[in-house]
Amino acid sequence: MNPRTFVVDGGTSGLGMEVARILAPEHRVVVLGNLPDEVSRARDELGCDGIVCDVSRSEQVRDTLAEVVVRYGPIDGLAHCAAMWAGGRLEELSPEMIRQAVEVNVLGTAFLFHEALIRMREQGYGNIVYVSALATDVPRPGIPLYRATKSFGTSLVESLAEAQGTNSIKVMEIHPGPMHTKLQERVGADFLDTIFALPEQVATEVVRLLLLGADDLYVSGQKVLRADGRW
Repeated sequence: MNPRTFVVDGGTSGLGMEVARILAPEHRVVVLGNLPDEVSRARDELGCDGIVCDVSRSEQVRDTLAEVVVRYGPIDGLAHCAAMWAGGRLEELSPEMIRQAVEVNVLGTAFLFHEALIRMREQGYGNIVYVSALATDVPRPGIPLYRATKSFGTSLVESLAEAQGTNSIKVMEIHPGPMHTKLQERVGADFLDTIFALPEQVATEVVRLLLLGADDLYVSGQKVLRADGRW
């Protein structure tokens, strides 16, 4: 297999790190994270490259993907695994948390896809995989803002998939159920799940989609569910 270049946003922990771990031995992988210490640790542990990037800042996303291209050439695939948790009744959330959740989960997703698609359209190929959440399919009490911001990404993927007009550029999404990740640890007692998938189990599906070739079956817009069966 010829080495390819992949960018994994949220690759410093959880699902993103497991995706990068699978890819790193045979491919060029760049993990993105917003904390320098976490990016450095992931880079050392996985033996791949890493760049500090706040995806809610368009100029940082632009410059980061441009730097990846300078270092490694065309980007074959982007896995967008990062998200900000925002649990609780809307009226209980602070304006600052609302703003941050929208900036990371909505603007960050749009900025990443915008920059990735510019490059993929220029090169004529590439795969984008968005990690959504099962919560976007089935409303769950207590997470209205988180569900709404993640639903933006799902809607965007569905529209972008239809807009590409070519099998060579695939825009896909995966809707996993609860996973034992840092996000799961941050949700608080009211939202903790007792049944969940392991990140390494879900990561294999993300990698399968990332590795699809330009001539593989048309799957753009495909929604892949990794659910626990309760909903």
